[in-house]
Amino acid sequence: MRLILALILPWLVFFTIGRPIAGIICLILQITVLGWIPAAIWAVYALSQYKTDQKIKKAML
Repeated sequence: MRLILALILPWLVFFTIGRPIAGIICLILQITVLGWIPAAIWAVYALSQYKTDQKIKKAML
């Protein structure tokens, strides 16, 4: 679900993973038409990093 959200509304993904400052920066980038693609790529990358961090935390406990 978050992956689809990362492609449609990249800035919102950052708010769902607890990174509001990055979400605001991504929103500013997304406002430009040319910035949509980099914003979506950045959101997908951040989402994959978040999932990896969650797996590491789970493994450590």
